[in-house]
Amino acid sequence: MSETLNPKTDYQALGSGKSRIDGELKITGTASYAVEQELDGMLYGVVIQSTISSGQITKMDTTEAAKLPGVLAIYTHESGLKINTPTPIADGGAAQTTYVPLQNSEILHNGQNIGIAIAETFEQATAAAALVNIEYAETPAILFQTDPQAKPKQVESSDIAMGDAEKAMQASAVRIKHTYTTPREYNMPMELHACIADWKGDELTLWEPSQWVSGSQTVVSEWFDLPRENVRIISPYVGGGFGSKPVPYTHVALASVASRELKRPVKVVLTRPQTFTGFGGRPATSQTLEMGANHDGQINAIIHEGMSETSLKDSFAEACNKVTAIMYAIPNVTSKHSVVPINTVTPGWMRAPGENPSTFGLEVAIDEMAYELGIDPLELRLRNWADHDYKSELPWSTRRLKEAYAEGAKAFGWDKRSATPRSMRDGHQLIGWGMAAGTYPVSRMPAEARLTLQKDGTFLLQSGGVDLGTGTYTILAQTVAEVLQIPSSLVKVQLGDTRFPLAGVAGGSQLAGNLTTVTNKAALQMRERLVTLAAMQAGSPLQNLQPSTLILIDGKVSSVTDSARAISLTKLIELAGLNELQVDASTFKDGTSPEDRKNIVSAMEDAEGATARDVSAHSWSAQFIEVRVDEDFGTVRVSRMVGAFDSGRLYNPKLARSQWIGGMIMGLGQALMEEGMVDPRNGRVINNNLADYMVAINADVPEITTIDVGEPDYKATGLGGKAVGELGIVGVAAAFSNAVFHATGKRVRDLPITMDKLI
Repeated sequence: MSETLNPKTDYQALGSGKSRIDGELKITGTASYAVEQELDGMLYGVVIQSTISSGQITKMDTTEAAKLPGVLAIYTHESGLKINTPTPIADGGAAQTTYVPLQNSEILHNGQNIGIAIAETFEQATAAAALVNIEYAETPAILFQTDPQAKPKQVESSDIAMGDAEKAMQASAVRIKHTYTTPREYNMPMELHACIADWKGDELTLWEPSQWVSGSQTVVSEWFDLPRENVRIISPYVGGGFGSKPVPYTHVALASVASRELKRPVKVVLTRPQTFTGFGGRPATSQTLEMGANHDGQINAIIHEGMSETSLKDSFAEACNKVTAIMYAIPNVTSKHSVVPINTVTPGWMRAPGENPSTFGLEVAIDEMAYELGIDPLELRLRNWADHDYKSELPWSTRRLKEAYAEGAKAFGWDKRSATPRSMRDGHQLIGWGMAAGTYPVSRMPAEARLTLQKDGTFLLQSGGVDLGTGTYTILAQTVAEVLQIPSSLVKVQLGDTRFPLAGVAGGSQLAGNLTTVTNKAALQMRERLVTLAAMQAGSPLQNLQPSTLILIDGKVSSVTDSARAISLTKLIELAGLNELQVDASTFKDGTSPEDRKNIVSAMEDAEGATARDVSAHSWSAQFIEVRVDEDFGTVRVSRMVGAFDSGRLYNPKLARSQWIGGMIMGLGQALMEEGMVDPRNGRVINNNLADYMVAINADVPEITTIDVGEPDYKATGLGGKAVGELGIVGVAAAFSNAVFHATGKRVRDLPITMDKLI
């Protein structure tokens, strides 16, 4: 559909629903993704993975494989290739492994990347990898967090101690206590994890789909003891990530070391089954939550213990208590979270890590308490409304959750709900209505941007941030258009390259806020430069006028009082004898050195959290779900989904709606389908493909209604927007569980909700 544009009134600036400017490139196949580069002399690598979970490699015979036509090398732990252990990012809080391949014979999990076959073609490399003969000395493995050998480790940084929860619990008239569990879940982006590594002398260029080129550059530089400036990461487009592409994983190390040795570029693409163990998805979690309340619905206390699995190598925590203490006015909360090391790949980020399982436990418990008290679940939430952040004792920046409740309930028709379970039906279908609240914190990180006016009158914006497919290219063009009063089609945006100005991770729903803020600053500086130049430049019709009396409009600098006195931007830079006009903007603190800037954008610890500015800044949501459960077979189908969201100012409502819908659909899959299954005999992921690992597809998705209740929140971010992308999934699984209980009278606290749990 073509988009109309009135250049005098509508520049498709921030707030307009402009379609993604990269959309046409992608649907026509002209968008050049990272591993679609064609380099001279390209070789192909296929990763070799272990087939046991614990032990040692005793033999890795490559003799027959090396004889195959086109095979150049097969690298194993016996090849003597040094790769350094990287520094943990955020002390295990980021989606990163410190395991380094080829350094020893130890096996830590099934499907571990332990070698690579390199050949002239992909088919030759595949054949060679299959012919490598591996023998092991197997040792007993710890495969599940319930294993008696498993030894939980407490994550003290996640501890919560508010008031006296034990005493308040004892004094509560009504108490509930239940355990809520989620299985392993896997990131399934359409674009497989892959890279092209190309060494030239002592410099390495990597084309890789990455959510974080600055963080990746640091990891790679540590692997190979290179200065950061000698490592270039290029990530022009990303075909989905959902948290799985923030850092380079071990297949990147293997491709890089092979390119270094063979002095030719090497392309590696993991197969779909290899992605289940080549990096980690969301780990399995278990949480026990006890809640106490008065008969009038006032919740007095929560005692909450959670745990998630991690690898033997790293302590990644999917903290199940991230939202426990902030959603409601509960003065007494005690919570602890532990990680359980087992023989698995190090887990990682998956949409709303922590907030997702945390909300599942809390919001199902709220629903259970509502039934115990005989109070409508929405009413119970309102009776425990938190007028400030009880955990930090800070005021909210904005919190339009009541508006989300009201608008979501109205659109859904919540007032027509019959409270009694199994009381709503359509023939053999039991109808259930459930709801849940959700939240996601606002994080911030400084960034840089470069804006250049080119000779032809177009603008070029460059930043090292990346576009995951969420619309970053588009909203940055809109940001420039808003300030300079030009059509956003005249702004070209380049992202995803470590040679561009610095930016942090596209994760935690923060990059839009970070980059629009610095881009707005760059555009303001450009506007100031242009009006000043127009007032000073000899030959300009605006010469000697005060810059404050000049404006930019329609690609010209014009007098406010006399529109006939104007000069086009192209003519202005021509008069000034310039080929282009460039400004560089930054939101780093004044005096921050170039090296410190690099350190900040490549580390998680330096991000500003939700409570860093004397307010508590969060996005908020209310999810309403209608399910239909077959009374005879227990099959669950979803017939309606309504989500109401407070994400502050929407930089682009069309793209925000797309992100909310995407999160809701992922929540549907999490609630009803997704479950990583592990063979208890050997730790192999059984359903490691898209035929057996079920995700929601078009036929599973009902009518979805999204409602925007937000308002600009300038206490949260520079331009007033708050988290969008990850908010959409938070609370969805809980709303499903609550709807299924309403339909059937049976409470499912163990995801996914499958028919065997309802019969």
